[in-house]
Amino acid sequence: MASPPAPAQIGQRRSYDGALCTVRYIGEVAGATGSWLGVEWDDPSRGKHDGRHKGVRYFSCISKSPTAASFVRPTRAADPPQSFLAALHLKYAGDPAEDPNPPRRIFFSGKIAEEVGFEKIRRKQAQLDELQFVILDGAQVAAASLSKEGGDAQGGEEQPISQVCPKVRELDLSRNLFEWFSPVVEICSELKLLRSLRVNGNRFQDVLEDTGLAAANGVFDGVTELALEDTLLEWNEICHIAARFPDLTALHAGTNQLSALTAIPPAPFTSTLTALHLEYNDFTSLASLAPLASIPTLRNLLLKGNRIANITPPDSSLPPPVFGPNLHYLDLSYNAIATWSFIDALPSSFPALTSLRVAHNPLYSDPDGDTTTATAAVTTQTTGSTISKTEEAYMLTLARLPSLKALNFSAVTAPDRAEAEMFYLSRIARQLAGVAEDDKAGQARVLAAHARWGELCAAYGEPAVVRRAEVDPNFLEARLVSVEFMLDEQARGVQVPKSFDIYAVKGVVGRVFGVAPLGVRLVWETGEWDPVGGFDEVDEESEEEEMEAEWERREEEGGMEGIERKGGRWVKREVELRDGPRQFGYCVDGLQARIRVERR
Repeated sequence: MASPPAPAQIGQRRSYDGALCTVRYIGEVAGATGSWLGVEWDDPSRGKHDGRHKGVRYFSCISKSPTAASFVRPTRAADPPQSFLAALHLKYAGDPAEDPNPPRRIFFSGKIAEEVGFEKIRRKQAQLDELQFVILDGAQVAAASLSKEGGDAQGGEEQPISQVCPKVRELDLSRNLFEWFSPVVEICSELKLLRSLRVNGNRFQDVLEDTGLAAANGVFDGVTELALEDTLLEWNEICHIAARFPDLTALHAGTNQLSALTAIPPAPFTSTLTALHLEYNDFTSLASLAPLASIPTLRNLLLKGNRIANITPPDSSLPPPVFGPNLHYLDLSYNAIATWSFIDALPSSFPALTSLRVAHNPLYSDPDGDTTTATAAVTTQTTGSTISKTEEAYMLTLARLPSLKALNFSAVTAPDRAEAEMFYLSRIARQLAGVAEDDKAGQARVLAAHARWGELCAAYGEPAVVRRAEVDPNFLEARLVSVEFMLDEQARGVQVPKSFDIYAVKGVVGRVFGVAPLGVRLVWETGEWDPVGGFDEVDEESEEEEMEAEWERREEEGGMEGIERKGGRWVKREVELRDGPRQFGYCVDGLQARIRVERR
């Protein structure tokens, strides 16, 4: 039951009907009677301003949101704070009748489903001395013990935590009422088997001056995972806390408004950390993450949901950052990457990169939209099925990064790579076709944007560059298609009117090669590539979520073997020109075509 709060203090953590906030101001507000509390809500959508009310600045918020703050009356009843053990007993050993969050009743055809097995689960949880995983997220925990302030001994306040739950290995204390990190240290000092600690969504004061944290040496030995997401701590404060974890391998610091990282002070975790999660921060370039290069053990860097668009800021003279030799997995999904030059530069900054996630960037929505050079991709129309822009971007990304073994949660097979690289070559040829044959400088600019051109030509052969000049539609040549017919080892070039139907075209073939016109079939070699063998039209989001879940499961099991890219292979697209009255000009694209003649 809510009770009248103790006298408010600046920095005090409070909970109103489960909504957490921090007191930032105590005093009068112009235009309103009496005293008020200015609070910063943990959920910024609950507020109405940022501490400025009717033109007057009363306080400032840590959150950058313009609606994180509001005023409440000091007399408003707040949720009572709890000790760690009181919250533990309430959740895992309390009477079901007293549970503030009882299980929701489930109805089938108007009847309440029987809850079979819930009592057994509750009895098992009640064995606190056997608990290994404890989740007290949003439980109004404020301290290790409140017995000095009148805690309830029946709830276990007088019994040491080390005796109540000695086997805890994973502890989640997220979104509680801690004002300092010291109570967390006090709780964890009695959990000798602890390996994972989550304190997301708390608001810790003066971390650098917290004497309890400074004296925590040895408390977090053996803890390998630490989560400090949505704490709004600065990077140096995060490093100050992480320095007390000598065995740390995974650090979660997402949603902390970080836009740049300062140098990392000497700390034990710089020689043990393998995974760093910095999702949903405010980074705009990889250069702002350069201090991470000092962590040689770092293997996985997750930057999902930032605003990264460049390797280095456009107005900066800083050299591109070069990250450690063990960093092989990079997540850049949901950022602002819009240029292929960014993708091309990744191997220089991440020399050990083998696994990349880069979906849901502007580049994937419009792979032809890169206008940073004078050689944007030339778009041509095709007849029949086409590939999606997302699949096209996938192919181009894979072809540009030869070291990748996995892309967007899909393992890369040898056929995948070969097909992607041939597709990439055809796209470069299309760009070259958009430059005049005598414009050597323009051709050089095109090839300069594709560092792998020579390497891929050596592997697959240089593709044919077919230039289709624009012709005045009023000219006779605009009504003709230059066709190269091929039969066995013979090739003949013929001008064919667009208005001819396919029967007439076969008549031309019969005269040129001396064959029976109706005894051959005509196959137009489009020069394009098509997917075959199962590119299903499925919802992109749901497919990626399914792949992400599968990927994470495989990583936990120790490998990615067996994961294959959904979909099929790629082949050069060919279209048979079937007999009929349809005009030849509507069956092929442009003013040039290559048609293979086959005997029936």
